[in-house]
Amino acid sequence: MTIIDFIKENRLISPGQRVLCAVSGGADSMCLLHYLSENAHRLGISVCAASFDHMLRGAESASDCRFVADWCSQHGIECLTGSGDVRRRAELDGMGEEEAARASRYEFLESAAEKLGCNVIATAHNANDNAETMLFNLTRGGGLKGLCGIPPKRGNIVRPLLGTTRQEIEAYNAANAIEYVSDKTNASDDYTRNVLRHHVTPVLEGINPAFFEACTRTAQLLREDEACLDDMARKAYDEHYSSGAFPASKLLELPKPVAMRVLRMICGRAMSFTHAQAVYSIASSSEYRSADISGMRVVCDRGVLYFGREYSVPESFELKIGAQQIIPESGFEVKSEIIAHCGKKNESFNILYFNYDSICGSISLTSRKPGDKIRLCGRGCTKSLKDLFSEAKLSRMERETTPVLRDERGVIAVYGFGVAERCIARPGDKVIRVTINKTKLTGDN
Repeated sequence: MTIIDFIKENRLISPGQRVLCAVSGGADSMCLLHYLSENAHRLGISVCAASFDHMLRGAESASDCRFVADWCSQHGIECLTGSGDVRRRAELDGMGEEEAARASRYEFLESAAEKLGCNVIATAHNANDNAETMLFNLTRGGGLKGLCGIPPKRGNIVRPLLGTTRQEIEAYNAANAIEYVSDKTNASDDYTRNVLRHHVTPVLEGINPAFFEACTRTAQLLREDEACLDDMARKAYDEHYSSGAFPASKLLELPKPVAMRVLRMICGRAMSFTHAQAVYSIASSSEYRSADISGMRVVCDRGVLYFGREYSVPESFELKIGAQQIIPESGFEVKSEIIAHCGKKNESFNILYFNYDSICGSISLTSRKPGDKIRLCGRGCTKSLKDLFSEAKLSRMERETTPVLRDERGVIAVYGFGVAERCIARPGDKVIRVTINKTKLTGDN
């Protein structure tokens, strides 16, 4: 397959687009720049270039940038160059050098694309790079997604040489007398990718001379499978996930690979395999179970998985009249104020009205405590909160996280249930209004 065929088959570039070619000056990127500029008319595109100095090789890397700029000048191609202290960024941001280099490079490319009016950025990753990525991810246990290798297109980043081997690139450069520079670090085994390149892929090529082509085909097939599974997961997510909750039975009905993808959609793509397994395990339990995952709490209660921050109502949180307060650990925000008269009854009881003079001391928001009781207005009897929650069929998580308001005499209100009879506000009373709202759950999208 020719490079143009690969571009068209994967819909990488469309006529009328302005393409920024990311060029290091090495064999791969010089091949890409030459090929795209030579075939710009056939593709109906315009081409420019950008080169970034990572400042990791001193004068040598600066010289590489100048080489690219000079070549572009000689061939009438607009070019931008830039530099960044990658080693310093790695130290400041707590990154590895390779990660910092990649982040700095892509930030520069996006900026250069904007300055040059480009809507596509082309990088020179080739079939060998793709195979090395697949092998690297295999050693880490990267799953199906990792074995898909490097995608031909991600957002505005395209990789026209992904179906071309390094041997084919070298042949193209020789046939067209294309000059390029060599990065001495490519000869070192200090980087994992170089170890794979120097010692692993040659052995695999010995077993199958078409090893890189085989990896290209395999990656394409796996990407198609991955896309299919992702589509199934997205459909299940859209149908069943709502307000931080997903029915456990619906999750377990899904093929496990799809279910695991649904969990990553809810909890974040970075969710580890171990964490996903833990959540899947509690979904199959008939008992109350919970798992804490990187700041998120997942609870399975009465057949429903709840995803959110690890919330707990505080032992005691004093309300400040006239203020709006957020209680992060509880997932609630509370506003308390003095008003002239009682408002309309709120059926959900998240807005509570109290007779100002009936309150003894300050008002605190707490969780329920052993022996807590309340005589709700209109109920005609006093009930323990334990019985109240049981009759309302609250889940264990709901019982643990339902806010209770109390003064120095005892419970004056329960969120979602109402106000104690002794504190009820009537027409003509000076009134304290307390509004309790849930904050957005971490798991909500």
